Amino acid sequence: MKKSEISFFEKYLTIWVALCIAVGVAIGHFLPAAPDFLSKLEYAHVSIPVAVLIWLMIYPMMLKIDFGGVVKSLKEPKGLVLTLIVNWLIKPFTMYFFAWLFFYHIFADIITAENAKSYLAGAVLLGAAPCTAMVFVWSHLTKGNPAYTLVQVAVNDLVLLVAFTPIVAFLLGIGGITVPYATLILSVLLFVVIPLFLGYLSRRLVIAHKGQEFFDKKFLPSFNGVTIGGLLLTLVIIFSFQGSVILKQPSVILLIAIPLIIQTFFIFTLAYSAARFLKLGHDIASPAAMIGASNFFELAVAVAIALFGLSSGATLATVVGVLVEVPVMLSLVAISNRTAGWFKK
Repeated sequence: MKKSEISFFEKYLTIWVALCIAVGVAIGHFLPAAPDFLSKLEYAHVSIPVAVLIWLMIYPMMLKIDFGGVVKSLKEPKGLVLTLIVNWLIKPFTMYFFAWLFFYHIFADIITAENAKSYLAGAVLLGAAPCTAMVFVWSHLTKGNPAYTLVQVAVNDLVLLVAFTPIVAFLLGIGGITVPYATLILSVLLFVVIPLFLGYLSRRLVIAHKGQEFFDKKFLPSFNGVTIGGLLLTLVIIFSFQGSVILKQPSVILLIAIPLIIQTFFIFTLAYSAARFLKLGHDIASPAAMIGASNFFELAVAVAIALFGLSSGATLATVVGVLVEVPVMLSLVAISNRTAGWFKK
């Protein structure tokens, strides 16, 4: 990415992220009424304020999708096959392995057997739910192909409908798992279908009335700061929700975070390296690796609450997954951008 193409916010994104995390934690600790109020604004375990902000992040990316590119991406299946293999045949099982290794063995002297079991369950729920919404943000920040990213998300969502329950049941030995399909369907509608439709409609109308040049040089650039702004405000809200938890149990948060972070880097490295081996372009390789590295945390948190309860260790583990995901994924974005030259143009 050329320096001239990097906005002020993107150039110093690490600083803004750190500030937003600090502000969020401070709000959660000193003004608990604010997150308490926002936490009530949800439907089917999906936070409406967070959903709106994620929608603001995704809409500008949907504007960039040329539907001719969607058809073309279906004719180049290697990236899609790669992400399906990584997400469904590898990721849930490596997540189980890393959680089991750390919670049952490396941290055995400082974590009780009961808590280890709960944290493992939460980690598995995260590992079995590939990202639906935020991957559009990571794809945007690494100049991924928006049409191909859309196809990857859509196909993974279809697989998620049938594969999530049996994989979690197999790994945890839990019978009768009930997936909150209202959460799943609402998330797909909010984060994929609605912004996709509005992006398509906006693109058609603007190009029809103003022309392609106006769309490319005036209309699209007007949304440059929206994605980053939405990301930063999302961080403030997420960390305000968990501010008290972070301050009360910093050591527990760290212990849970370690295997989750290792898993994220492992899956990204595996998918990214495989994409390079397959000679994929960077605009396909990066989102293919990002979708496996990140998680559908809304679904994971909702299932953890439904199965184990709001105050359970499993729910805490899924929440830690939310807390560490954005900073970790931003580091992967930086790695991806720095290594773009490894891939074919």
